[in-house]
Amino acid sequence: MKEPRPPDYDVVLITGEPHVDHPLSASGMISRVLEEAGFSVGIIEHPDWKGDADFLRAGAPRLYFGITAGSVDSLLVNLTPLKRRRETDIHAPYRSAMPDRAVLVYANKVRSLFPGVPIVIGGIEASLRRFAHYDYWENRVRRSLLLDSRADILVYGPGEYQAVEIARRLAEGRDLQGIAGTCIVRKERPELFIEIPSAESVTASPEAFAEAQMRMTVRSPLAQGHDARFVLQYPAPRVTPSDLDRIYALPFSRMIPAGFPEFRMAQFSVVTHRGCFGHCSFCALALHQGEGIVSRSEDSIQEEIRRLVRHPEFKGYIDDLGGPTANMYGMDCETVCGKPCLDCAKRPSHDRLIALLRRARAVPGVKKVFVRSGVRFDLALESGEYIRELVGHHVSGFLKIAPEHVSKHVLRLMNKDGGVAFERFRKAFRAADPAGRQKIKSYFMVAHPGCGPGEARELAREVRRLEKDGDRPVEGVQIFTPTPMTLSTAMYHTGLDPRTGEPVYVPRTFQEVKEQKRMLLSARPGRPKRR
Repeated sequence: MKEPRPPDYDVVLITGEPHVDHPLSASGMISRVLEEAGFSVGIIEHPDWKGDADFLRAGAPRLYFGITAGSVDSLLVNLTPLKRRRETDIHAPYRSAMPDRAVLVYANKVRSLFPGVPIVIGGIEASLRRFAHYDYWENRVRRSLLLDSRADILVYGPGEYQAVEIARRLAEGRDLQGIAGTCIVRKERPELFIEIPSAESVTASPEAFAEAQMRMTVRSPLAQGHDARFVLQYPAPRVTPSDLDRIYALPFSRMIPAGFPEFRMAQFSVVTHRGCFGHCSFCALALHQGEGIVSRSEDSIQEEIRRLVRHPEFKGYIDDLGGPTANMYGMDCETVCGKPCLDCAKRPSHDRLIALLRRARAVPGVKKVFVRSGVRFDLALESGEYIRELVGHHVSGFLKIAPEHVSKHVLRLMNKDGGVAFERFRKAFRAADPAGRQKIKSYFMVAHPGCGPGEARELAREVRRLEKDGDRPVEGVQIFTPTPMTLSTAMYHTGLDPRTGEPVYVPRTFQEVKEQKRMLLSARPGRPKRR
């Protein structure tokens, strides 16, 4: 009888995207931290899920399969907000290499081919489906992806610490229980775990769904019942600035494969921090990376830029210097008080960020440092010096910002600042650029819960005013898409504001959604209308 060959790798990563040896690539980052910890890694990129050959390519790993869709949710990649296949969309045709619900498809394929080999699922797609969640594309509540995928453990958040800790425990024959930033399934709920409404109750009751949404956090141990079992969430690991400095110093080649040209625009981007305390209702970042800011040291960022200068393909331009919200760098807070950071008088200023920007553009060999990450304009108003630095040195023609809407009612539901801050920022922007070389590109959202025909008309009127005022008011019109684990999705599904229990109007028909978008696009004189 032929002996099975020994494993070639400790860990095999399966990713729906092309693999890129880059810190912004999910498989790129995880493979590097595993290798730094002494584990060998094999990578299977965008496998053909209709057959077995790609999944068999690397053989069985010694420790586990790590499965991710990549840096973007596969359903968002494959389908438009109107549920059309993107490959058939005449306005923006795009064909991905991923199946819908890629993590689920890959995990079940691996389970059938390699029974008994541990499966770890992670990335944004798994992270935001760790509990029972509303699935917009099926218009129903689905149970935790951990159960449907038959995985052994789910990693939420960026996952570097978890990937290494899971490998170490499996190598030592230890249990996977208790790893920070993971979810597992158990028959019993441990005593200290906070129980949130069960999968059965959130499926049956809008009020229970809203309650579960309000109780979700990365800071606490949570348990959600699924029939006779519990999905247990362990609190997120505590990530420090030195942790980020170490992982972003790993020797990424940053060479972009020919089959992934869309990644080239981020080839020379530099991540400055993680986390966001904005708490926009339509964003789940706080339930993925956390709401606290963790900033890298200025020296670490400076050294990374020097490495980029030595890269054979570097032409002198840093594509982006930022994070989830660019101007939250340096606003770290050691206090976990539970109060909104945006309203805190003790929150750090923009001083560290201003110093960083000046140091970055002074590095020999750097011609320009762009800031293309989102800028929170209401936060920027706290520092005229920051606005002058940003507009004077880090914008090339246009600065992209996202007012999202102008209706006070809709903005309140979005948990966004009103139009007063937007107007103040426009004035400060112009004052920082008296020659008028720079313009503002604005992003707006239609069909968010609370946005009815009246609110859509109000937004269209404002766009016309901005157009007459000389701005390019609409860079992009985003149709609200209910993605898992956001407050806005809870509003869409339940018709309730989870924070107050009050009813919320929801534009549900595609006809109304398209009409709201049409109103906004037609508000731009001389621009072609799109269906």
